[in-house]
Amino acid sequence: MHHILMLLFCTLLLSGCDSGPEAAMTLTQGPSYSATLSADGKLAMVSTDKNGVQLWQLAPLSLKYQWQQDSDSNAVIATALSDNAGYAASLSRESVALWRLSDGSAVGWWSLPSAGQALAVADNGTLLVGLSDGSVMSMAPGQKSLIQFLGHSEKINAVALTANGTLALSAGNDGQAILWQTATGQPLRSIEMDSRVLMVALSPDGTLGFASDSTANAIIWDNQSGALLSKLAIKRRQMTFSSARFSADNTLLMTGTPAREVQVWDSVEGKLVNQWQVAASPKPNIKSAVVYSVAGPLARSQQFISISSNGLVEFWQ
Repeated sequence: MHHILMLLFCTLLLSGCDSGPEAAMTLTQGPSYSATLSADGKLAMVSTDKNGVQLWQLAPLSLKYQWQQDSDSNAVIATALSDNAGYAASLSRESVALWRLSDGSAVGWWSLPSAGQALAVADNGTLLVGLSDGSVMSMAPGQKSLIQFLGHSEKINAVALTANGTLALSAGNDGQAILWQTATGQPLRSIEMDSRVLMVALSPDGTLGFASDSTANAIIWDNQSGALLSKLAIKRRQMTFSSARFSADNTLLMTGTPAREVQVWDSVEGKLVNQWQVAASPKPNIKSAVVYSVAGPLARSQQFISISSNGLVEFWQ
C-alpha cells in the first residue's frame, strides 16, 4: 500500500520525484550572465563572470575559444549561435560583436545607440539586436548600411531570426510581437498580447512563430496565414519563459523558465509532452536557476539538453 501511495504521489507531483538528468557536466563554477546551446547540442556559449565569453565543445568536453568583447571586465548580457554553428554573437549594453566559429576570429564589432537588450544571429551572420529605446537593428557582415526597425513603442525584450536571416520577430513592453523583413524593415504581421511580451521564437524555416507575455499567455501561429496554431496548455495563473526553441521538424517547442523548469510542448496541440527540473545553484544563498537555453531532440540519442545559470549542461530523456 505504501508503494502504491508513493507512486500516486510521484504521478501528481512530477517535479518533486524527478529522477534527474541522464548526464550532466559543469562548464563554469562562478556566475554566468547568459548561455546558448547550438541547435545540434554540440556547442555551448557562456558569458562568465571572470573568464569572458567562452565557447565549449560538449563531446568530448573541451574549451574551443575564449573572447573578450569590450574591456577587462565581462559585460556580455546575451549570447547567440547560428543554427548552422557558423557564427556566434555576444551583446553588452554598449556593443555587439560577431565571431566566426571556424577559427574563432572576430568578424565585426558595432557600438549601439541605446542599451542592448536582446540578440539573435542567422546562418549567414546577419545580426538582430533589440534595444531599450524600442528599436531593433538588423546588420550583416560586409553590409555598409543597417536596417533600424521602429515598429515598437517601448523597450525590446526578445528577438528571433529565421535560419536564413530573412525574417525577424521582435517583442517588447508595448505588448506586441511583430514579424518583419530584415532586408527592408517592412512589417508583415503584428500579434497583440495581453501584457508585456517577454519571449519569442521562430522555427528555422520561418513557418511558425511563438510569443509569450508576462502572464500565462503563450501562443504558436502560422506565419504564412497568421492563423493561431495552438495555445500552450499552461495550468497555472502565471508562467514566464527564459528560453524557447522549435525542433528542426517544427513538431515540438522546447522552453525553459527562470524557475529551473525545462518543458517540451506539442506545437500543434499546445499540450505539455514532457518536463524536467534542472539542478539548483550549489550556492546556499541562491535557491533557483534560470534555464538559459534548450535544444533537441538530439539526432542519435533523441535526448533534450539544457544549460542554466548554475553552470550545468544537463541531458534529459
